[in-house]
Amino acid sequence: MNIVRGLIGGAVGYILGAALLMTIRVATGARAWEVESVSAGAWMFALIGWLLAVGVWRYWAREWFGLELVPYTTTGWRRYLDFDTDHKVIGIQYLVKFLTMFFMAGLFAMLMRYELMDNGEALLDSGRYNAIMSLHGTMMVFVAVAATVGAFGNFVVPIMIGADDMAFPRLNALSFWLIPPVLIALTVSFVSGGYDTGWTGYAPLSVESDVGGLFFNLAFFTLGLSSIIGALNIIVTVVTMRAKGMNWMRLPIFVWSIFVTSILSLIFTQFIALAMLMVVLDRTAGMVFFDPASGGDPLLYQHIFWFYSHPAVYIMILPAFGITLEIISHFSRKPLFGYKWAVGGLLGIMGMSMFVWAHHMFTSGMAEALRKPFLASTELISIPTGMIFLSAVGTLWLGKIRLELPMLFALAVLFNFLIGGITGVFLADVPVDIQLQDTYFVVAHLHYVVLGGGIFGLFAAIYYWFPKMTGRMMNDRLGKIHFWWMMVGFNVTFLPMFIVGLQGMNRRVADYTPDLVGTNRVISMAGFFLGTSFVVFLYNFIYSWIKGAKAPANPWGARTLEWQVPSPPPHENFEVPPIILADPYGYGEPDSDHADLGIGTLPKIQETVEA
Repeated sequence: MNIVRGLIGGAVGYILGAALLMTIRVATGARAWEVESVSAGAWMFALIGWLLAVGVWRYWAREWFGLELVPYTTTGWRRYLDFDTDHKVIGIQYLVKFLTMFFMAGLFAMLMRYELMDNGEALLDSGRYNAIMSLHGTMMVFVAVAATVGAFGNFVVPIMIGADDMAFPRLNALSFWLIPPVLIALTVSFVSGGYDTGWTGYAPLSVESDVGGLFFNLAFFTLGLSSIIGALNIIVTVVTMRAKGMNWMRLPIFVWSIFVTSILSLIFTQFIALAMLMVVLDRTAGMVFFDPASGGDPLLYQHIFWFYSHPAVYIMILPAFGITLEIISHFSRKPLFGYKWAVGGLLGIMGMSMFVWAHHMFTSGMAEALRKPFLASTELISIPTGMIFLSAVGTLWLGKIRLELPMLFALAVLFNFLIGGITGVFLADVPVDIQLQDTYFVVAHLHYVVLGGGIFGLFAAIYYWFPKMTGRMMNDRLGKIHFWWMMVGFNVTFLPMFIVGLQGMNRRVADYTPDLVGTNRVISMAGFFLGTSFVVFLYNFIYSWIKGAKAPANPWGARTLEWQVPSPPPHENFEVPPIILADPYGYGEPDSDHADLGIGTLPKIQETVEA
């Protein structure tokens, strides 16, 4: 199998890299084996071996040496396990991989909530709790950052702009196949003792932690490399491969959101990669970037880390905004209200996101003179965010709203993110933030943004585009059970965290004062309730993919291009390149067609769709 070949190639690469590094160490008078120094260097050889073995050599690199490429003959479900360059296959590969990571992170959350049902030690000691907490946070951040962009940025964006594939198909496949080693590195970090730094990996603690911390850094670095490659590919695709007539003001709003997200990812991910590299060099090469006793500065890590990680919040949420506006227009049967203002909101968030990072550092000891400017910039970024909300509410107003499954999740994004956004205003205020820093108030705020916004948006996208990806419909009744179960469970879990946070309960700590036991039991029971909702989704997802009802080409009556081709789409998407005639939101506009697909102008889309 392809994955088995990859594992063997990775192991061979690691062994060869380790042997080379050990030889160099002996030649320079150092001890041959030192686990961190050797493993850090050998990891790059392992990545190269993995990539060559999973398909880069057979389908790409052979021609670099004048050799013929191996013909690609994989068909059927095996394509999803191979180095396939079809953007639709890669999108599904991303989706399945990150859903797997999401469920793993959820299981770790259940363990944490079991431990927190009572004060004192129950199932986990403080060290093991911190390791599980760190791995949960890391995995959830990885899912939130990359799942929607990887899955739906790949699957639907090329079709929505009238392209036959991504600009760099083989580079696209390579960006996906960098993801499995991320999961391997995180697993190695856990079984080798874990790391207790949280997903932020603050130095100097991250420099001094056990060997598991090294593999956390390597995993983060590898995911960053994948994100940069993927972002560059999406940007080039949108800029250069739009169909004739697809000008910037005719782009579907979801394409705009993925495009802006990719710009953020391309610009800022290199900073988190730099931070991780500096930590690795501190650990393995005797550098002292973050050692104050030797002239280093721990605050340097925080500045570099948050210079990436606050824009990363928007990398998590902007795709959810895009799919929310996309769905609301189609299921309200109205043109997207204030389309240009919504685009301006996305661009405004992109531009301002680089000026707000230090509001995470009000209690870090940074210069007090920086507090007011970052307070102001953090408050100001709510203006472009409000423009997106205005577009959503204006589109809903007097619309012919159909509460289909995707619409329910889209409305939930607005509801949940509104709570996350309002509580973020409090945390942007310096005196309030000083009181609430590192409490469960911050945990609740973060989850309302990332889970309530980003992950609910991911599920909206899954339910919306599942028929297009698989050619089958998901069970509507099970889907609505999942929605209400998840929605109620989410809010009952995280709303009380604002309360315990105001009472001073510290996050990232396995214990708390006895007076908070009652509220924590409610939170834990609600968390278990929330966790079980995903069992319904998983059953529905797998069963519908195998035996679900056959989906028509356009079950939602939507106007964007992906719904004008068969479900699932053919290999190169279109028989002939489409010609774009108007924007995709012309509901209620007579004689308005979005595109001509070369077989005559598209038939008018019904203003109502039969149930």
